[in-house]
Amino acid sequence: MTKETEKQINDLIMAMAKDPQNIDNYHKLSELYLQMEDYDRVMSVLESLLTIKPDDVQALVGMGTMWFYEKDFRKSLSYYNRALEINPKNYLIYYNIGNVFAEWKNFPKALFYYNRAIDLNSTNPEIYNAIALLYQDNDDFVESKAYYEKALSLDPENITALVDMGNVCFKLFDYETALELYKKVFVLNPDNKIVAICIGNTLTLMKEREKAYNYFEKALQMEGDNYKAYICYAIALSEFGEHEMADEMYKRAEAIAPKEINAQVLRANLYTNYNRIDLALDLYKEAIRLKPNSAETYMLLGNAHYLNNEIEQAIASYRASINLAPENDEYRLVYTQVLDEYIDKKRSGANV
Repeated sequence: MTKETEKQINDLIMAMAKDPQNIDNYHKLSELYLQMEDYDRVMSVLESLLTIKPDDVQALVGMGTMWFYEKDFRKSLSYYNRALEINPKNYLIYYNIGNVFAEWKNFPKALFYYNRAIDLNSTNPEIYNAIALLYQDNDDFVESKAYYEKALSLDPENITALVDMGNVCFKLFDYETALELYKKVFVLNPDNKIVAICIGNTLTLMKEREKAYNYFEKALQMEGDNYKAYICYAIALSEFGEHEMADEMYKRAEAIAPKEINAQVLRANLYTNYNRIDLALDLYKEAIRLKPNSAETYMLLGNAHYLNNEIEQAIASYRASINLAPENDEYRLVYTQVLDEYIDKKRSGANV
């Protein structure tokens, strides 16, 4: 906290003590605490304000937002609904309620409230961003792209829309457009590590080897955690057949976050792909030790056992994956096929 901010806070507290009915002081103080990200004090100030003026819409929305940050969405919604009863023409309340239902994965209600927000404010790009993300989360990438385009028509330099639309185009295999969008962000924000990685990933799929490597190197030089950068760089190296370098990148990722299993699993996949099954098995087993509830890792371990002609161990691993993810039809199908094959060979007297 700066001395100036500390003075502002002390002055407001003194003013509130002298005139506790002046609601403007409460709003100003809560804003200062919000800037400091001191959410407990924000809520304390807003609660005090609501005891004086229970119908203060700004305070009700603020409390709803604080509980949203705390991920207590029921409390958040209760405050937003109170605010809505007082002011049913406030687009921001509908937008915030839409966010709550989006967190609950209730697509129809989230879309309803977002559209109501648009009815009241059709020029706010963040509402269109929210709807686009809603469709994106439901794997409707075409509809999502249309809403990102609308957001960008209102705010061409909206970084959120540019990045997210780039991600949607990437999902739609439109790598040229994705690359164009990511590069726009990189011009606006040349220190954006995530976007540098996204550009590297896109260039990899466009078979632009040296350009891809260049952006991964840029990402590694930027501030922030390099775990994802090393993993994506390793995937690119593997795509271009540089397996030893890919292996080294995965090892660097593991060194950064030894309790994370993503790098280990991908490294094991790499070993599996060029038939170093024993090394792959060790890595899958270590990943399971670190994260014993990963159905996907058990499935991959089963595949490695199968490739190593260890059918009984493969079946045991497949069964473990199904126990962890009983709703996954793909896992169940693999398990059933391998088990049937094993039983048929047993019955025929073949060695298994």
